[in-house]
Amino acid sequence: MKAVTYHGKRDVRVDTVPDPTIEQPTDAIVRITSTGICGSDLHLYEVMGAFLDEGDVLGHEPMGIVEAVGSEVTQIKPGDRVVIPFNISCGHCFMCQQQLYSQCETTQVREQGKGAALLGYTKLYGQVPGGQAELLRVPQAHFGPIKVPEGPPDERFLYLSDVLPTAWQAVEYAAIPQGGTVAVFGLGPIGQMCCRVALHRGASEVFGIDLVPERLELARKHDVNALELADGQDIAEQMRGLTAGRGPDSVIDAVGMEAHGAPLGKLIHQLAGLLPDALTTTLMDKAGIDRLSVLHAAIDVVRRGGTISLSGVYGGTADPLPMMVLFDKQIQLRMGQANVRRWIEEIMPLLEDGDDPLGVEDLATHKLPLAEAPHGYEIFQRKEDGAIKVVLEP
Repeated sequence: MKAVTYHGKRDVRVDTVPDPTIEQPTDAIVRITSTGICGSDLHLYEVMGAFLDEGDVLGHEPMGIVEAVGSEVTQIKPGDRVVIPFNISCGHCFMCQQQLYSQCETTQVREQGKGAALLGYTKLYGQVPGGQAELLRVPQAHFGPIKVPEGPPDERFLYLSDVLPTAWQAVEYAAIPQGGTVAVFGLGPIGQMCCRVALHRGASEVFGIDLVPERLELARKHDVNALELADGQDIAEQMRGLTAGRGPDSVIDAVGMEAHGAPLGKLIHQLAGLLPDALTTTLMDKAGIDRLSVLHAAIDVVRRGGTISLSGVYGGTADPLPMMVLFDKQIQLRMGQANVRRWIEEIMPLLEDGDDPLGVEDLATHKLPLAEAPHGYEIFQRKEDGAIKVVLEP
């Protein structure tokens, strides 16, 4: 089969690799019909190569048609149309019983000190072959795959794999008061959906903050007060001017460690990408590689007693936080990988609604055949050609 594979920094290729097979009775094989390129994939494209081997299959946002199932898989059958959550969870361990599916004890990558295994996402998370491929072996398929109805186009349901549950959890964790206000830093796919979900769930005003004109324009189409972050601008002062001098009730950081406008952090990213893998691994394990400008801005922007929700990925272990400010402002801080299956029952009715209230069908700016995956990664990473969300169609 054809699959998108890693070959080094900014070097992904479409190679021929062996077809996956049923290895465990809880496995399924799914023929992929659509699969997204995620902002988290850009971390692998840029700086996390130390945790990848050449030839690793990427991708964690797939959906498709079931081709085969193991003997213990009864909730799905060949021919079913399914979306595959990016985290691999068993559904029955202690953590899964708490609906903390991203912490599944059955698939935890204990040798790396990490939570549940993820599809297509490095040695840190199990080095499980991913879904940017023609076929995918799905572990824990007795629980994970989400059946979706026939008929609507793939993009109606594809984002159940990651984007929608991540955005939904980010809004939930933001604890926006009914009729309250929220600022969303970063208007990539996750940030766009955070804005729409927040409005759907009762926020009176959502402020979206970004640098990219196309992202700001898309957000405005969905009733977001989109603000362009300019050099030298005091975004906190601007936000207080829009919120009775206090700042928004909640802030969602949908950017993470790839924040722009942090020269030292950018330099560290570039150096990490040039170091031998062993040294890069040590740097990430023992030091901070993150660009924390957005997190610091979120702390500055949020009102006293407000909540910050982190959905953007941070990778370092020794990154400094302004603990005195967090304490003095009595800020609540919540974060973590999305517990995908936890939110499906709440999200699914909105996708089955013919009016498409979250606008999922307008999120993908580029749909490309699998063979053009390298081009898709390039324009997404460079923010060229208006690329906000790239979907591959094997």
